[in-house]
Amino acid sequence: MAANKYIAWVAGQLSEVVATVTSTGVSMANKIVALDATGKLDNSVMPVGVSAEVKSLVASEALSARSLVNIWNDTGTEKARKADASNGRRANGFVLEAFDQGATATVYLEGTITGLTSKTAGAPQYLSADAAGTMVEATDATTGEISQEVGIAVSATEVSFEPQQPITIA
Repeated sequence: MAANKYIAWVAGQLSEVVATVTSTGVSMANKIVALDATGKLDNSVMPVGVSAEVKSLVASEALSARSLVNIWNDTGTEKARKADASNGRRANGFVLEAFDQGATATVYLEGTITGLTSKTAGAPQYLSADAAGTMVEATDATTGEISQEVGIAVSATEVSFEPQQPITIA
């Protein structure tokens, strides 16, 4: 859906102008902002400390929507890949939408993971060792793998992401 338009005085005449949905920084100063397709303000138009804490990172593999991700250093470049308890890739963040390999992913470092199913409100959530990027309600890690609590289900469809220090299973 295209952003709403408004009438503005431009170069001595009235003109129709498209409202800004996302910001690229100071060059967008004094623009009127519109809500995005979800009915919310995009994080890029929010001041520091008010919006979600996010990083834009290259996805080193395809990431499914709502995947837990591991931030890693690929010869000096920060990248995002699926977190995986089976190989020690701890969860540092999550994505809310899918990203192809090589795309720039929006990685949330904190917040609520929405759009989930079959969660038990109040149940701790653990990084899965059986399915990279996913979480389970009882750790499935075995010897040599990590067990990491990543948050608490706050409803059947939402998890508050609060990653804990992982423990290596002996």
